[in-house]
Amino acid sequence: MREKVVLAYSGGLDTSVIIKWLTNKGYDVIAYMADVGQGSDFDTYKKRALKTGAVKAIVEDLKEEFVNDFVFKALKADAAYESGYLLATALSRPVIAKGMVKAAHKEGATAVAHGCTGKGNDQVRFEVTIRSLDPAIKIIAPVREWELKTRTEEIEYAKRHHIPIDVSKKKPYSIDVNLWGISIESGKLEDPYYEPDEDIYQLTKSVARAPAKCAYVEIEFKNGIPVKLDGKAMKSVDLILKLARIAGEHGVGRSDMIENRLIGIKSREIYEAPAGWVMFTAHKALESLVLDRELAHFKDGLALKYAELTYYGLWYTPLKEALDKFIDETQKKVSGTVKVKLHKGTCSVVGRKSPNSLYRKALATYEEGDLFDQSLAKGFLDLWGLPYKGLYKGKV
Repeated sequence: MREKVVLAYSGGLDTSVIIKWLTNKGYDVIAYMADVGQGSDFDTYKKRALKTGAVKAIVEDLKEEFVNDFVFKALKADAAYESGYLLATALSRPVIAKGMVKAAHKEGATAVAHGCTGKGNDQVRFEVTIRSLDPAIKIIAPVREWELKTRTEEIEYAKRHHIPIDVSKKKPYSIDVNLWGISIESGKLEDPYYEPDEDIYQLTKSVARAPAKCAYVEIEFKNGIPVKLDGKAMKSVDLILKLARIAGEHGVGRSDMIENRLIGIKSREIYEAPAGWVMFTAHKALESLVLDRELAHFKDGLALKYAELTYYGLWYTPLKEALDKFIDETQKKVSGTVKVKLHKGTCSVVGRKSPNSLYRKALATYEEGDLFDQSLAKGFLDLWGLPYKGLYKGKV
């Protein structure tokens, strides 16, 4: 009896080739497709998987779970890896891996497989998650094992075996898409001095083509989670989709990074996250209004760690779980509305309000109604600077 394996199947080059490769190795392949908002033609991909040799193709809608249990947790944490990546791909991997394990249990599969390379981050995200959820299941990583050393060789393999694919030698980009954003790498982008062609961008207009007239959006948060757009209550998935269209129209949400991968090499990555960057910017602005200084500064440090844990594939870990509890505590008063201006690739906060605001105009103003007693400043400064008094005498 042939062993069953659940393959994380995207319908792209790598995983399409993997179906044929695993079948030739003696496995019955179950192609598992998680819908995390990539907008794929799943009917076409199911047919492609079965035509290529899979014994079964499964599509599971994980969009709401992805947003509510992964994306919005990272948003509440203000997590951005190396200041430029909102972790769209990194956040999708643990929810997909969780779905794969559940599918393997249901289908009686003894193994799972993925199409990640041996020098990428996704192999870590998948495998650490899978092992944390089911340490007994076998993990197969064909790209680390097979004889196909380059993407060009994979394309030739697909052609020889009549495997339908959507990539060519002329445009060999590796693209990962989900509801929160897009990751683009490989091909000409491997030259860090090469300016990306406009045709690689899918969610955002160029600054040159963006409207000359600015647009305003208002995002209302409740306990750190966006719940309304321009005063209208919306489901999380719908809110992201609508905001992505608006922000993308105005060229907001692009990142071009040389980032440090987990395994130690540097990589050129292009990202699009129009809704993500607007929400991230608005959420930070609201926190600045309602969190006290010490909590805000401490949380900034944790945001970096949270982003690293997510990027490094350590979502299901005790530290990540503990950080979530702390972050949820910080978000209890992060409720209010932020007004954002979108214009030619920029996203600027122009207003914020909250019933939990710590801002006091009577203390901040220099006009009539000022309640701040400036005479107290002298004593404060004498004490604040006391430890440093005279330490550098004679230096000038």
